Amino acid sequence: MQAKAKQQAAASRVHPETVQRIERAMGTLGTAAIAAMDARLPWFRKMSAENRSWLGLVAQAGIAAFVDWIRHPERNRPAVTEVFSTAPRELARAVSLQHAVEMVRVIIDVVEAQVDGLAAPGGEAELREAVLTYAREIAFSAAQVYARTAETRGAWDARLEALVVDSLVRGESQESLHSWSSALNWSSSPVAVIVGTIDGEEAEPIIDDLRNQARRARLDLLAGVQGSRLIVVVGGANDPMAVAERFAGRFGPGPVIAGPLVRDLRSASISARAALAALRAAPAWPDAPRPVGADELLPERALNGDADARAVLIADAYEPLLAGGTALLDTLTTYLEQGSSLEATARLLFVHPNTVRYRLRRVAELTEYTPSIGRDGFTLWVAIILGRLAPKATL
Repeated sequence: MQAKAKQQAAASRVHPETVQRIERAMGTLGTAAIAAMDARLPWFRKMSAENRSWLGLVAQAGIAAFVDWIRHPERNRPAVTEVFSTAPRELARAVSLQHAVEMVRVIIDVVEAQVDGLAAPGGEAELREAVLTYAREIAFSAAQVYARTAETRGAWDARLEALVVDSLVRGESQESLHSWSSALNWSSSPVAVIVGTIDGEEAEPIIDDLRNQARRARLDLLAGVQGSRLIVVVGGANDPMAVAERFAGRFGPGPVIAGPLVRDLRSASISARAALAALRAAPAWPDAPRPVGADELLPERALNGDADARAVLIADAYEPLLAGGTALLDTLTTYLEQGSSLEATARLLFVHPNTVRYRLRRVAELTEYTPSIGRDGFTLWVAIILGRLAPKATL
């Protein structure tokens, strides 16, 4: 009650002549406020002409609201909330709350600096008190406006984030992703998609925790839940496996898959498609590490009907073997059929074991898979089978 009485007294004691002088000086004060913002606020100078224009209107509205308040002393509080409604809501993305408070301080300083010229004789103290009261009220108003904007934007961004994740899963057009990523202020690259399961927990706390971890690692993150799958899109990391290791603890039981790195969010459907295909095929490799890269599951993905995995294995493994010559492919297939025995392979091919060794090294150079390593040998064997079954394959 005492605070309200003080506010009302601050306004009611402003002399009518002072009010008239301020009314006549409104245009000059607005111009002076914009000039002061340009001189004292570096972020204001760097803004676009459109946003600077909107902030100029906010400054003028702030001065007009002050005049309106002291003109109507019967009001307990100045109607300062309307000051910020002058500008479009999108401006809150370009101007932080801290910048808004700095702007208010500059405007108040401009008015305070001219108190002696604006106040009626003997009314300087009452005008200064009214300015200070108004400054406090408009700062509180700014905080309220930004809080409401953040709440609304949070709900909107959550819906938009879910749309982006759903679009990536379904492989929708890149144009939609471009507009949505712009709305979310997403500009990070490169991008990778990490997928796994969610263990019956509430999704929101898990996603919030993932966002906090990403923020600490200076990464951008979008996340969504589809059924029992948790899908995480990470921007700004060069090593998807390292990021997947960081986040793996927030996924439910079972495999955690890191999709391949792609250029940007518009290409992220490629990473999502690979990661989800690997998640579906993961039961075929129960001893897979957690997390595991989607490309580590290429043979399982191919056997599970993933056309992308088949194409990669044929292009990166089978076709280089074909280009290496018939002897190279025959040696590899014989070696795999003989249980990775150098001596048995050499006997069947009537060559020296060192020749077999040389050819197997050549296989590793061409395909980056080492035949003597069990997992690599399996991948090569699947690639050979797929290559032989491909319609245009020729020996």
